[in-house]
Amino acid sequence: MPSTKEIKSRIKSVKSTKKITKAMELVAASKMKRATSQTLASRLYSSFSWDLLTSLSEKLETAENKFFKKNATPKSLIVLITSNRGLCGGYNAQAIKKVITALKVKDNSCDVITVGKKGDSAMRRIGQNVVATFTEMSDNLKLRDILPLSTHLLAEFSLAKYSEVYVVYTDFVSALTQVPKIRKILPVSREEIKEVIELGEAESNKKPAHCLVEGEVDTLLDTLIVKLVQMQIYQMILESNASEQSARMMAMKNATEAAEEMIEDLTLVFNKARQAGITREISEISAGMASVS
Repeated sequence: MPSTKEIKSRIKSVKSTKKITKAMELVAASKMKRATSQTLASRLYSSFSWDLLTSLSEKLETAENKFFKKNATPKSLIVLITSNRGLCGGYNAQAIKKVITALKVKDNSCDVITVGKKGDSAMRRIGQNVVATFTEMSDNLKLRDILPLSTHLLAEFSLAKYSEVYVVYTDFVSALTQVPKIRKILPVSREEIKEVIELGEAESNKKPAHCLVEGEVDTLLDTLIVKLVQMQIYQMILESNASEQSARMMAMKNATEAAEEMIEDLTLVFNKARQAGITREISEISAGMASVS
């Protein structure tokens, strides 16, 4: 059994760790609240975007646009959204696993763009071709912050370098549930647009506003689809941010609770060791007195 001094030192160390994990839990909870608020606030913009698409949905079948067509190249592009830091449970591992599964399906005929240092290091470790890395995303994310990423994606697709563009992100469901997902954003699917429009109508129980469109529909679609892709990427990063902070909050909460249990166990061991020491000293004193008498 270790000495009481060693046990006391371990208890002190675990208490210090507990203070750190508790502080990180509170910080993550605050960031999660802000990220969730941003996610909810962006839904209004998304709603108006879908209203405008609804007005154009009748003309989607006849519209000709470069973002509707799959390019004749075997290569695809995957955007992986992870965090810059660890200590967030299985958040990063689940997203990375999703990408590795997709790469196996695609026979590694893919390039990868990473958002976050953890995903970047994981992709380079397995020898995957990483064409760009974005690691300076702010916690207080604005739509302008994702413009370099979205502009790069749209430009690469317009130049026919990739047939499809996918985004792997983590969907925020609740503080306890985060679901890694992979979603194709380019080429834009007419069927998917119509499905989302119909779903939005069913959930809101209201008919969307109809817009009077003047001029070329193709020109309008060109601008609208760019905005829509930007908004999708923005929303996915917001969802991932909320998921990251939620996962970190739960991981730090579990670590704090584990530290509390460890302190209780070590305190019990300390008390037993101290009691054993006192008993041994009493026995030695008793034995000494008996030998003297």
